[in-house]
Amino acid sequence: MIVLSVNAGSSSLKFQAFDMPEENVLISGTFERIGMKESFYTIKLNGEKIKKEVELKNHEKAFEILIEELLENKIVEKLDEIKAIGHRIVQGGPYFDKTAEMTDENMKKVKELSSLAPLHNPAAITGIKAAKNVVPNALQTGVFDTAFHQTIEDENYLYPVPFEWCEKYKVRKYGFHGTSHKYVAYRMNEILGRYNTKLITCHIGNGASIAAIKEGQCINTSMGLTPNAGLMMGSRCGDIDATVVTYMMQQLECTAEEMDTILNKQSGLLGISGVSSDSRDIEDGMKIGNPRCTLAQQMFTRRIIDHIAKYFVELGGCDAIVFTAGIGENSVHTRREVLDGLAALGIKIDEEANDCRGVERLITTEDSSIPCYIIPTNEELMIARDTYLLYQSKEKEKELVENEII
Repeated sequence: MIVLSVNAGSSSLKFQAFDMPEENVLISGTFERIGMKESFYTIKLNGEKIKKEVELKNHEKAFEILIEELLENKIVEKLDEIKAIGHRIVQGGPYFDKTAEMTDENMKKVKELSSLAPLHNPAAITGIKAAKNVVPNALQTGVFDTAFHQTIEDENYLYPVPFEWCEKYKVRKYGFHGTSHKYVAYRMNEILGRYNTKLITCHIGNGASIAAIKEGQCINTSMGLTPNAGLMMGSRCGDIDATVVTYMMQQLECTAEEMDTILNKQSGLLGISGVSSDSRDIEDGMKIGNPRCTLAQQMFTRRIIDHIAKYFVELGGCDAIVFTAGIGENSVHTRREVLDGLAALGIKIDEEANDCRGVERLITTEDSSIPCYIIPTNEELMIARDTYLLYQSKEKEKELVENEII
């Protein structure tokens, strides 16, 4: 059966079509500059990438073209062959601990949570509505970045602020990148051949987070109420003294919105280096002796090391450490610095194995106390898997009802 994985942004829409349960990617693509001038889309089919310029007035138009491409390229013969569409949703709050059907009631909950993800949840709602209009008979699901982290206990997800803040304003740790952490943890357990494991998964990209996972369930993660918590990132500051915010608002005489922009878009690697938020540019700066690039990289890796060490203690040991996402999969230098910084735990890097990019590989020696791996993430596949399982569950339930078993 055909399952679509969809990630809608405010002016973009990314998709992959999977043949499930075989998990074969049939076609993928991205629509960009939706609702703007010079809009276009690209599709990738049979290893070929094709770009087409077209007016994209809204997300519904993008979905219409998406379906046209599926039909023209013989991915499907008719619309009803698309059985389910899984939508990535950033913020599920305390409501969603797993993938859910996007009923009217659940859509209201996603909309309610928009104040916690103002750039992402409204875009997801737009994408879901467009998909419902164009493919009305398909099951529409929401796959939440926060869902995997809902197993975290309250002692780890609550902040030491007035308790009423959590009750009234939903102020608590939610965590993000959950679909990625879930995917690489599952794959790591496959490699180890067991599921009673203790894992530390490191999703290190321009946005970065680390999760502590015990027997397949997340017990802690570095991101919090928003993605600007925990690690230093490309342009996000991560954890800082909260009073820095109020102090600098007074010094700069800036608004809360202006401060939010500074902390999310002008800090992190960019703020310290003064060069770029891109890790590749930081490494290039280091090669030519830029001291601020060197400092930015040192601060970046130090915070990753600190969180891994913290979760090692919290888990009571660790069966494997996983690196994934843009930097985790591709930066030889960052992985080396992090693992060298963890030498006190008995971790020993295999320099030859680590000299690679974007491949699944063990990068520590046989006598390393903890095996460390690169596992390329695949959030789109995880969305398709969860959506397929929900579809199968609903079909089974329908069958039982029809046969008057329930």
